[in-house]
Amino acid sequence: MLRSLKEMHGYEVKAVDGKLGSVYGYYFDDRFWTVRYMVVDTGAVLPGRKVLIAPASFGSPDTSSFPVNLTVAQIEQSPDVDTDKPVSRQKEIEIHKHYGWPMYWHSGTPLAPPVASLPPPAVGEPQEQTGDSHLRSDREVIGYGISATDSDVGHVDDLIADDGQWTIRYMVVDTKVLLRGKKVILPPSWAEEVNWDTSSVRVGLSRAQIEHAPEYDPARPVNREHEEILFDYYGRPKYWAKQ
Repeated sequence: MLRSLKEMHGYEVKAVDGKLGSVYGYYFDDRFWTVRYMVVDTGAVLPGRKVLIAPASFGSPDTSSFPVNLTVAQIEQSPDVDTDKPVSRQKEIEIHKHYGWPMYWHSGTPLAPPVASLPPPAVGEPQEQTGDSHLRSDREVIGYGISATDSDVGHVDDLIADDGQWTIRYMVVDTKVLLRGKKVILPPSWAEEVNWDTSSVRVGLSRAQIEHAPEYDPARPVNREHEEILFDYYGRPKYWAKQ
């Protein structure tokens, strides 16, 4: 099922033996646009803490709550993480060992194709080593500007993920720059460049293509029928046909 990440902000998070807190946001891998962690605000249960929970422990969310296959005690004893700073690989290793989660960076084939981004720093340039530079917050990316090949078209209003593999399938684009109130969806894989420094995304589509694209209604979940219409409109190969 395809789900809005922003809509799930604030969902009640339930451990197997009690309430844990609420969904604050998500970290995703910017190379493959795959969710790596849910960020949980533990509220009164663990005052002052936010914890990371990987998809390996996700249950099936409903319309207001998100179960996780962990106990409150497991989460209480988890390594502390400062979610206001980049998450280091060493801290990820500690967390994965604590819960017994597989380490995704050791896996083989990624769950989604890489997305165009800025090139890595040239040899000899200083690189920040304090955190995993590929982990991005959905709260950060929502609001990024979107430009077509011939003009700006709007901004990222939401991200939509497949709750099976937790791959981000679509960016929701608010096109109020062009058409007041209209929203459309675009796969991240269609981005020609994501510039994390300027908070912007450039897609290889024209303004006119996006203006006349099938409209996205946030009140209605994205289903396969909508996806068929979308991919046929743009004349792009369908990702599900490869599976």
